Amino acid sequence: MNQQDSPSTLWSFLLTASFATSLDHSGTDTVDNILSTPFAPPLPLSRSTNRSESPVKVAVVGAGAIGAYVGAALHRAGAEVHLIARGPHLSAMRRDGVRVLSPRGDFTARPAATDDPAEVGPVDYVFLGLKANSYAASGPLVHPLLHDRTAVIAAQNGIPWWYFHRLAGPYVGRRIESVDPAGAVSATLPPTRAVGCVVFAATELEAPGVVRHLEGTRFSIGEPDRTVSRRCLDFSEAMVAGGLKCPVEPDLRNDIWIKLLGNISFNPISALARATMGEICRHPDTRALVDTMMHETLEVAAAVGCRPEISVERRIAGAERVGDHKTSTLQDLEKGKPLELNVLLAAVVELAGLTGTTVPTLRAVHALADLLAKTSSAGSAP
Repeated sequence: MNQQDSPSTLWSFLLTASFATSLDHSGTDTVDNILSTPFAPPLPLSRSTNRSESPVKVAVVGAGAIGAYVGAALHRAGAEVHLIARGPHLSAMRRDGVRVLSPRGDFTARPAATDDPAEVGPVDYVFLGLKANSYAASGPLVHPLLHDRTAVIAAQNGIPWWYFHRLAGPYVGRRIESVDPAGAVSATLPPTRAVGCVVFAATELEAPGVVRHLEGTRFSIGEPDRTVSRRCLDFSEAMVAGGLKCPVEPDLRNDIWIKLLGNISFNPISALARATMGEICRHPDTRALVDTMMHETLEVAAAVGCRPEISVERRIAGAERVGDHKTSTLQDLEKGKPLELNVLLAAVVELAGLTGTTVPTLRAVHALADLLAKTSSAGSAP
């Protein structure tokens, strides 16, 4: 994709990777419940004394289920929100707004919606609702939204492209090829703009313009350099005003690894076995496989300086309670879409090689899943 591509051409390309329309229960269940607080209705959005009196301005690029849910929550609390989407979903949001159906209470919000970011102009925050495998091509959709202080909040699964940015230690500034091939993502989305975001919420598009919120409201955010910045605090304030939980974490990498434990194991196994999470947990050998993959993943996390406090058995038990849910990777496979496996699995295998960590099970599953991704992509090509 180049800078001259039209918005409609760009959307056609990016949608082959798809919006992050439903966050996996494999990474969601129990973690948000552990940290859960009772429902809080939206609050009036007060402004920090360090900001102007104008409301925070947010563009959601890839306003699928998660993006539209976040945009609707921000908008009803007074933020200036622009949803960037396309097709019937965009038409429905323009006509009827975003309708959110949730056990916490249904509501409708009517933020601006468009398929052309040039109509929006520079914003304070770009919230990326795209899947990570489309980040490198997202520049023409993101760049019209930037001014010199715009932050890019990437709500992605897996290992982010900014992982070693300003992270003190032996790997500071190192690029992870699996998630940032040849630096293509960093060229499009400079790490200096990045604010990490780990989503512990599950949503789905029930119909164009209609978001079904299933569970979880936690959107943990944090700076790559572990500081608690003003831009993070202001965004957190806006999210909380909209009724969501948005803690600013001193080190978001703990949350990244905690969620990744579920995604790195259940997602590829579900695609390889065409099995739901419940089926994987009930089968003794695949349950043991998940256990081994999670323990190997924690060894890699420790090797790069992160030791999240989480019980592997508790993560597996939480997934089992979800029941017969299909992971997003299995859903993408069934729909002929690209599989988002590089940030979930390939990156951890790469980090294992970097640190000299022995991960034979992760390597074996990665080899099978990578072949599946290539053959399924070839089979679905026109």
